[in-house]
Amino acid sequence: MIQKTYFKTKDYCKVKFSFTPEQAETVEVVGLNSDWENSIVLKKKKDGSFSAEVSLPKDSQHEFKYLVDKTDWVNDDAADSEAPNAYGGSNSVIHI
Repeated sequence: MIQKTYFKTKDYCKVKFSFTPEQAETVEVVGLNSDWENSIVLKKKKDGSFSAEVSLPKDSQHEFKYLVDKTDWVNDDAADSEAPNAYGGSNSVIHI
């Protein structure tokens, strides 16, 4: 799930990423602001879901993927769209 919170007086949007994989120890979101090297670690909750809040600039578009347990790359079904990537797959896309 992706939840966007816009502010009238700010030039950014607060975005909450929530993801519930089966049997995962860690989940990271990778690729925001075109940064595929540094991830944002989602915090694990008692119900097994993971979440994190990030501020992203308004009028921007970001490709991203979830990295589950450092091995599995997963798209978000709740993303605004998908875009093909250089590896023959696709990335999730969020429009702010």
